[in-house]
Amino acid sequence: MVVAGLLFLAFAYFAVGQAAATRNSAQTAADAAALAAAQELRDQWTDGFLDALEGDGGWEDWLGGNGDTDPGPACAAASDFAAKNRSGVTSCQCALDECTVSIRTDFTIGESIVPGTESMHGEADATAVVEPRCGVETGDTDAVEFSCDGDDWIIDLDDLDLLPEAADLFSVHLSE
Repeated sequence: MVVAGLLFLAFAYFAVGQAAATRNSAQTAADAAALAAAQELRDQWTDGFLDALEGDGGWEDWLGGNGDTDPGPACAAASDFAAKNRSGVTSCQCALDECTVSIRTDFTIGESIVPGTESMHGEADATAVVEPRCGVETGDTDAVEFSCDGDDWIIDLDDLDLLPEAADLFSVHLSE
């Protein structure tokens, strides 16, 4: 009787472990998908900033994170990363500076002594945020000056060879 009880407990712990592993996989997939979506927004901000430097101006808005972005490519990036983690996106919402992604794993918890687990999928959600790293110092017709986390940038508008990378201008991190 004692041996049967110990075996039952061992199988119960195994079932809990399977559920925890599936949940952790789901959270990893959600985190990766949200970060991918936010990085796509960051790339749009960076492209908008660089286009504004070459065009009619308005670079300050883009550098401050106030540019007009398209959530479509961001949610597509989220779907790609979810698929790489054997999951699918069930919801993707991108605002101006953040993306919230919900996913469901393509795999189930699996069979165990707990009835019904063979059809249960892992679900999770995550939110990633894009934050500007820079503050505008001055702007004139010949040069653009700004500082990003202590690094000073001076961009000659007549010679746009030396430009910052997206990671220099904006940070991306999970918020939840």
